[in-house]
Amino acid sequence: MMALFLHVYLRDKDEVQKIYEGELSFLESCLKVNPKSYGSWHHRGWVSARLPQPDWARELSLCDRCLSLDDRNFHCWDYRRMVVKMSGVPVKQELEFTDRLIGSNFSNYSSWHYRSTLLPLLHPESPEATSQCGDPPHSSSPPSPQTHFHRVCEEQLLKEYELVQNAFFTDPNDQSAWFYYRWLLGRAEREEMISCVYVSREGERVAVAFSRPVNAQSAGLLLVLDGQPQRVEWQSVHPHFKHSPVWICDLPPGTISDITNEHNLTVHWTEKHTHRDCALYTGRSESWCRDTATDLELFRSELSVEKTSVLQSELQSVNQLQELEPLNKWCLLTIILLMRALDPLGYEKETLAHFQTLREVDSMRSAYYSDLCSKFMIENTILKMEYAEVRVFSISDRNLTTLCHLDQLLLVTHINLSSNQLQRLPPQFAMLQCLEVVEADNNSIENLEGVHHLPKLEEVSLKNNKISTLADLEPLASCSRLKHLDLRGNPITQTGNVELELAELLPSVTDLLL
Repeated sequence: MMALFLHVYLRDKDEVQKIYEGELSFLESCLKVNPKSYGSWHHRGWVSARLPQPDWARELSLCDRCLSLDDRNFHCWDYRRMVVKMSGVPVKQELEFTDRLIGSNFSNYSSWHYRSTLLPLLHPESPEATSQCGDPPHSSSPPSPQTHFHRVCEEQLLKEYELVQNAFFTDPNDQSAWFYYRWLLGRAEREEMISCVYVSREGERVAVAFSRPVNAQSAGLLLVLDGQPQRVEWQSVHPHFKHSPVWICDLPPGTISDITNEHNLTVHWTEKHTHRDCALYTGRSESWCRDTATDLELFRSELSVEKTSVLQSELQSVNQLQELEPLNKWCLLTIILLMRALDPLGYEKETLAHFQTLREVDSMRSAYYSDLCSKFMIENTILKMEYAEVRVFSISDRNLTTLCHLDQLLLVTHINLSSNQLQRLPPQFAMLQCLEVVEADNNSIENLEGVHHLPKLEEVSLKNNKISTLADLEPLASCSRLKHLDLRGNPITQTGNVELELAELLPSVTDLLL
C-alpha cells in the first residue's frame, strides 16, 4: 500500500525522494541497534531500488562501515552485492576491496568467498579469449558468472596460490584460507554437452549420456536416423530420476535389427544447440561415440610446465607445514588435493595413507573422509580402465563406502565391487546399460534398488552380504536376461521355501546358488 501511495498519488519526484531518504535514515538507526537485522537490510534494499536518485556511494560507504565492525555480516554482504550490481561498480574495484579486508584479517571467510566469485569475471580463461590475463573480454554487457567458464587464467591463479599460502602459514588452524585454496585447486564446471551416444542393434535401443543431469523430456532432444527424425519416447534409467545424466529410448521394431545394414544416427540437443553423431556399421551389434574422462579432463586437468612447477613447490611447502603441524586436518586434506592435481595415479599410495591419518585425527568426520576417498579411488579406476581401453571396471578390496561417477560407466560390461563396505547399489547403478556381470561379494549390501531394467545383465554374485528378504531381490525381476545368481552367505538363505519363492520371482534364473 505504501508503494502504491508513493508512486500513484505522489507526482512530485522531490517529495518521493525526501520520503525515501527519511526511510533510509530510519533504517540506518535500526541497523545501529541490530546490524544483523534481516528485515532492516531487506527493506533497505527495497527502498534503495525505488529511490529516484539513489546515492550508491553512500550505500557502499555504509557497507564498508558495517563490515569493518563485523566482516561476517552476511546480510550486509548480500546488500553490498545488490548495491554493486545496481550501481555498476567495476569488478576490479571490488576485488581490491577484498584485498583490503583479507589483508587486515586472513580469517575473513566472506571475503575469500566473494573473491572466488570475482576472479572468473576479471581474469577469465576462455578458449576464445585473445586478451591477456587481467583484460576481461570486450562485451556490450557487464561480465556475468553465467556467461563464462568459471575458470581463472593461469597467471592470476599462480598469484592466488602465493596469497593464500601466506594466510594458512600465518594460522594453519583457520579454515577460511584452506577452503579458498581448495576452490583454487578445483575444476571448473563442465561444459554442457552430449558426452556419449550408444546404440544397440539387438535391443534396438539408444542411450545418451550428458555432462550433467538433464530432463530429456523437456530439453528438446531429437533423434535422427539415416536422415529421418524419429518419434521416440525418452526414458530415465530409473523412475526416481526426473533429471539424469543418462537417458534411453527404444526404436520401432525392425528399425536397425538387420545386421547387413549400416545406419547413421544423430542426437540433437536443441536447447543447447549441440549434437553428436554415431555410426552403426554392417556386421556390428553395437556402436558408440563418446568423449573419455581423460579427453574431458574430468578428474585431472592438463597442467602447463609453469603450473606444474608451482604446484610441486606448493606441495613441498604444505608438506613442510605438515611436519610442523602433523595433526592438522586442513593441511592433510590439501596435500591430498595437490597430489590429485599433479598426478592422481602416481600419488595413489600416499593419498590412501593420508586419508587413514585424517580418519584418525578427525574421527567425527571419518565417514566423510571414507566417502571422499572412495570417490577418488573410483576416479583413479576409471582412468586406469580408459588407459587400458577395456570395458571391465574392477575395484575390489578398496574399502569403498559409496559409489559415484556411475554415468561414466555406461559402456562397462563387467563390474567387480567385491570386498568393500558397500551397503547398497543405488538408483544411479541403472546407468550401466551395457552391464552383463556384477560381482559384489563380501560387502554389506541390503538394497539392490539400482539393479533396474539392465537389459544385458546375465550374472549377479552377491555372496556374503545382508540380503534378508525376498523384497530386497525384487529389482532383479526387471532384468529379463538374468541367468546366474549367487546368494550364498546371505540371511535370506535361511528362510523356508526360499528356493521356490525365488523361482517364482526370477523365472529366468537357471543357476541359483544358496
